[in-house]
Amino acid sequence: MAVTVVDTVARQEDVSPVKLPWHVRRPLLALVTRRGLAGIVTLFVVSIIIFVATEVLPGNAAYAVLGHTTSPAHLHLLEKQLGLDKGIFDQYGSWLSGLFTGHLGHSLASGQGVWRLVEPQLVNSAQLVLIAGVVGTIIGVAAGAIAALRKDGWFDHVTSVVALAVTALPEFVVAIALITLFATLVSHVLPAVSIVPPGTFAWDHPKVLVLPVATLVIVIVPYTLRMMRASMIEALESDYVEMARLKGVKSWRIVLFHALPNSIAPTIQVIGLNFLYLAGGIVIVENVFNYPGIGQGLINAVSNRDIPVIQFMVILLAAFYVVVNIVTDVIALLATPRRRIAR
Repeated sequence: MAVTVVDTVARQEDVSPVKLPWHVRRPLLALVTRRGLAGIVTLFVVSIIIFVATEVLPGNAAYAVLGHTTSPAHLHLLEKQLGLDKGIFDQYGSWLSGLFTGHLGHSLASGQGVWRLVEPQLVNSAQLVLIAGVVGTIIGVAAGAIAALRKDGWFDHVTSVVALAVTALPEFVVAIALITLFATLVSHVLPAVSIVPPGTFAWDHPKVLVLPVATLVIVIVPYTLRMMRASMIEALESDYVEMARLKGVKSWRIVLFHALPNSIAPTIQVIGLNFLYLAGGIVIVENVFNYPGIGQGLINAVSNRDIPVIQFMVILLAAFYVVVNIVTDVIALLATPRRRIAR
């Protein structure tokens, strides 16, 4: 039986293309939406934990401010001013609404507004984390790529041994070693402590940044180096690189346009973890160098039982963790084209 034009058109209309779900067609938007919602839930849970943890500490904030010799009347008056006479749910609601409206309260130790007290410390720490993260990433990626290109050579062996040794050293050991070499016993080219005068920021005194940044860079470089080396070796031994070599493609083009783009994606995850590590590592490093950042501020707030400052700093660090995780996943997805193809 002859097939008519009408039958052919009917069959084409019956075979309609399968419409993929939106999260398959738009993986980047789906990733940001999913991780953003998870981040909001995480921050909400963290805020509850922070608030409850500070509330169950022995004593209360009013007693810590006024001291042992205060009278009950003064203690009750300050508790009322701080809202400590309310129920825990009312206190949590007031604190949470203050986070969204910008009314963060006042420091119990100094009487300053929490944001006014934390802002310069936050700026100083952001400089430290950003500079150390960028410098450490550049050195780690470059050294890892060179070690992979010279696999089993002297550079590869030396960097592998040094990286393994550095990963076993705590931050304070690296910091003390640098202070000994560049600030005290061996030479005096850099300041041993990173004191920043009040009213100024760390960028106004570049020398105070050198040793803290060097400490953090030395600590994070081995992780980036080792991951980059392993990923690059795997890429260089792949079939598509072998095919490019057989076609006569120049070595530098193979490295830059074939091996490097395919080995950078897993390294991005390690870079993100390094930035998360820096957010916690600065607490120790800032304490060693007496650097006026959020790490030292958090230690002082805990010592003084300055609850409003503690709560804000911890929720700030938690938000940083959430944002960095989302940004890292987005960059890793952008760096891997095959993960963005609808399947």
